[in-house]
Amino acid sequence: MAFDVLPAIDLRGGLVVRLRQGDFGREVSYGSDPRAAAAQFANDGARWLHVIDLDGALAGEPRQLHIAAGLVAEVRGRTQVELGGGLRTAAAVAGALGTGATRVAIGTAALHDPAFAASVVARHGVNRIVASIDVRDGLALGEGWRPGAEGLPAAEAVEVLADAGITTFEVTAIERDGELEGPDLNLLRRLVSLERGAIIASGGISSIDDLLAVRALGCTGAIIGRAIYERRIDLREALEATGSDRQGRD
Repeated sequence: MAFDVLPAIDLRGGLVVRLRQGDFGREVSYGSDPRAAAAQFANDGARWLHVIDLDGALAGEPRQLHIAAGLVAEVRGRTQVELGGGLRTAAAVAGALGTGATRVAIGTAALHDPAFAASVVARHGVNRIVASIDVRDGLALGEGWRPGAEGLPAAEAVEVLADAGITTFEVTAIERDGELEGPDLNLLRRLVSLERGAIIASGGISSIDDLLAVRALGCTGAIIGRAIYERRIDLREALEATGSDRQGRD
C-alpha cells in the first residue's frame, strides 16, 4: 500500500513554528526561513509538504498565502504542497489553490457545514480537497485549539464528510500533537476500519517505529513536525524506511 510521510511547515508571523496540543500559547519557533525549510525537505526527497497558516486558522481566513506561494515555487517540480489554515469559504479555497498548491485541507467549515465540503469537492475535484479532523476526547472539533469547542464523534465526522465526497482525512490527536509520545493507534485503527477513505495520521509521532506502526494499521500517510525539527527522526531515513521517498515512488 502506498504511504507518504508529510513534513509539516506551520507558519505564524512568517516563522516556522510548532504548537503543543494545538495551543497557541505553547508555541515553539524552529526558524525564520520557511522557504529554506521547504527546500531542505524537498532535497531530502519528500513527495509532499504539509503547510498550515496558523494565523489564518486563528483569524478564520488566510493570512499568509504569499508565503505559501513562495514555498510552492521553491519546490515546484519536486514536491507537492498541501495547504490549510482558515479556509472557510469557497473564495478562500480557490485562493489557496491559486498559490499552486496541489490540494488544500479544510476543517472547521467542513465540520460545521458538510455542504460546504461537498461544494468545494464538486468545484475543484476530489483529489484537491482533504478534510482535517482534529480529535480531542473522541470528538472531532472545529477550532480544535479552543477549549470548549463543539464537536461530534470522530467516526461520525468521517462518515458525514465521506458522504459529502471527501476521500482523504488527516486525523490529528490533539492531546498528543507536539508531545512526541506516540500516535493514538486506537483512534486511527477505528477510523481506518470504517473504510470510508484514506486516513493520514498526525499527532505524537516521534520515531520511524511510530511511522511503521501507523502504516501497519492501514494509514496512507503521516504528518510529522517537531520530531524532524528536533532531530528525533531523520527525514531521509524515514522516507526510505516507509517507501515514501520520491526515488522509491517514481
